[in-house]
Amino acid sequence: MTGALIILAITLAFGLVLYIHHRFTSSHAEEPIATPPLADSECCGMHITCEKDSLLTSVSNEIVYYDDDELDQYAGRNADEYSDEEIEQFRDILLTLLPSDIAGWARSIQLRGITLPTPVRDELLLIVAEARQQKASLN
Repeated sequence: MTGALIILAITLAFGLVLYIHHRFTSSHAEEPIATPPLADSECCGMHITCEKDSLLTSVSNEIVYYDDDELDQYAGRNADEYSDEEIEQFRDILLTLLPSDIAGWARSIQLRGITLPTPVRDELLLIVAEARQQKASLN
């Protein structure tokens, strides 16, 4: 019985050390490395995620329209102030985008001062997470 408790204590201590190590190393790894942007078809490999897959507005300051000029009328609105019809308008645009355009569209929306409706934002994040997971499983 004493041997089992010793093994359990060692296992827990080792697990705690690994957890602490993971927490400290992963928090620094998520910060992107500043490098000049590349062409859309390239990825330098110096970032956790490729710039073209990033949703951060700091990655690119270029506003690109994805045949969605009508969304500019919603600039400055809060996420919970949209009607069901307006939410569907955002959803229709999101679901008709090419998978490679989704991250760029999200950056462009942010740069234009448009806050996505909460349900559409959640769907966007789910789509991006699934795409990143699929991309990671292929590599």
